[in-house]
Amino acid sequence: MTLQEIKAAARDAAFATRKTAFRHRTPADAAHLAEVLAAHRGAVLTGYMPMRTEIDPLPAMVAHVAGGGRVGVPVIPGKAQPLRFHEWTPEARMVPGTFGAQVPEAGEELVPTVLIVPLLAFDRRFYRLGYGGGFYDRTLQGLRARGPVTAIGYAFSAQEVGEVPIEATDQRLDLIVTEKGVIRP
Repeated sequence: MTLQEIKAAARDAAFATRKTAFRHRTPADAAHLAEVLAAHRGAVLTGYMPMRTEIDPLPAMVAHVAGGGRVGVPVIPGKAQPLRFHEWTPEARMVPGTFGAQVPEAGEELVPTVLIVPLLAFDRRFYRLGYGGGFYDRTLQGLRARGPVTAIGYAFSAQEVGEVPIEATDQRLDLIVTEKGVIRP
């Protein structure tokens, strides 16, 4: 079995696990994320607009904006390119972007120092299994070449696996936040 086949099988299993975890979500799921972000008050942060069964970071994003921080959401400029981030506020008019993700209709491009990163699975080595496009890996590599950034994996605790299949281009997370707590190196 090739690494790509192993990753595809892992993604299938992870989608099923996340779907089950999603059914048990609560409004308090983002409490730990909001606590972690409080330490980054004033930083340029990127979150994401939750799709399908992703854990919802919006309450923490709203709190960051209310505290005077700026928040961007990912915009996919094209295949095999790093993400760009356009400023988001709770009042922003959103329109469908690539892959159906909601993006701000208008908004300044931001360069983040803190990223909330969605995922399908994670492990205690701080690797994540994403959707397979490599967007966050490319983005993190580029941002880290310019200076320090904090990549926060955000997921349901049930999405933890023993070991995520990785390749040389996969970027590690700096910490992981779930509805049950914070996992630090």
